[in-house]
Amino acid sequence: MAVFISSGSLGLAVGPMYFTSLIHWQGMEGSYLSAIPGVLVTILLLMYMRQPAHADVTKARKFDIAPLRAVWKPLVILNVLVILRSAVQVVFGQFLPLYLYRERGFTLFEASAALSMYQVAGALGGFVGGHFTDRFGGRRVIVYSMLGSVPFLSMFFFAHGWVSMAGLGIGGLILLFTVPVNVVMGQSLAPGQAGTVSALMMGFAWGTAGLMFIPLIGWLSDRLSMHTTMSALILFPIIGSFLAMKLPRMHGDKLF
Repeated sequence: MAVFISSGSLGLAVGPMYFTSLIHWQGMEGSYLSAIPGVLVTILLLMYMRQPAHADVTKARKFDIAPLRAVWKPLVILNVLVILRSAVQVVFGQFLPLYLYRERGFTLFEASAALSMYQVAGALGGFVGGHFTDRFGGRRVIVYSMLGSVPFLSMFFFAHGWVSMAGLGIGGLILLFTVPVNVVMGQSLAPGQAGTVSALMMGFAWGTAGLMFIPLIGWLSDRLSMHTTMSALILFPIIGSFLAMKLPRMHGDKLF
């Protein structure tokens, strides 16, 4: 799961530098060239991707709410945790270049590079978080991830120079330990409804965070400042660490 999710995060991380470099090279009128890799990969998938030999396509599975109702409390906690983490993730993804350009004096290229660095660190964090979960258990990883990211994200906002950038990268890496962990924990709680749980942990929670916090942070930034509103998001991992302590102990959890 860590490989699957973090590979997607790595693709998002490449995006800012990829599009910035392409537009700098070809201009906006040449931006259609950015579609070439996607078209090539689509052709390769059509040519070579086949249905797994072991897949039972004849067996239809039905949605059953009973297994979800039986574990609704930890599922709600997990969803709230994903929303809190995703709020930081998506707000940084949307506003970080603008914040660095307008309020920190970065050039557009430098701001795009900083966003890519943050997202690459987050993708690597997903890989590391998956490995740590196999060793120490998901509950422990979530608590430590939430708490551990706070000092480094604070360093980003309140330090300067390379120290600030180091805080951004390390904070993003630690915070995004939990991306695959939440999905796997949700599937473990309701293994018979793995698809529904994945949709709740990924699409629903991520989408809710974007729908709520991107317009809210934009509105508040116009009235206060981007520095004030974005730095306030550091409170979310702190809240999340206390919520995570209320998760049930799963197999492999060695602490809390």
